Amino acid sequence: MLARRLNLLLDVVMAERGSPLTFPELQKELADRGVSLSRARWSYMKDGTGRLVSDPQLLTAISDVFDVDPAYLLGDDESELPERIDSRLEFVRSLRAARVKTFAARALGDVSPETLKAITDYLNKDIKRHSTGERLAANYSEDTADGQPSAP
Repeated sequence: MLARRLNLLLDVVMAERGSPLTFPELQKELADRGVSLSRARWSYMKDGTGRLVSDPQLLTAISDVFDVDPAYLLGDDESELPERIDSRLEFVRSLRAARVKTFAARALGDVSPETLKAITDYLNKDIKRHSTGERLAANYSEDTADGQPSAP
């Protein structure tokens, strides 16, 4: 659960800044708050591997960096996705869906309107099915330089 929440926060930072939060940036932000974090520990926190991190000082400092309630990272199962994060993720999902639709329309070329509508309906249903608090399906690093999704 911690890894999923951290990755949601990282996705939001990516959406807001247009570039990912790097480990050295996070490490400096935490050091400014009197907390140290090794690259290895951050890696297993993000990936959900290794032992569970429950250090309240570290998790509170990370929450402060991401500007969310510490309860969100401290393991409060009742803690909901912060409204700022939830609204930003929904916005990013919409942008990604629009880019996918535009890319598909260009790639498909001369397709009947009925076929294009069927594809659009399918994409919209899939987006709705996966939109409840889950991590973005596509990682921003998979985008090409022109902003279009890369081929799998």
